[in-house]
Amino acid sequence: MLTVISGLIIGCFIGDMVKDIKYLNWLSYGKTIGLTSPLAINLEIIAIQFSFTIKFTLAGIIGMIISILIYKKLS
Repeated sequence: MLTVISGLIIGCFIGDMVKDIKYLNWLSYGKTIGLTSPLAINLEIIAIQFSFTIKFTLAGIIGMIISILIYKKLS
């Protein structure tokens, strides 16, 4: 599970790095899902904000697939 998450993170990082390169910008295409505007609770003494988003990009999905293949090969 850790290898899949690390592959997704590394893939998204690579996708963000190449988004300005003309022929590689398709790797940064993706979708963000989740609670995008923060849910705020203000109790006058303490204020809490909750926000949760997940961003999937093509590079992240490719990184996840590669990490699964590497994990299966090593196991």
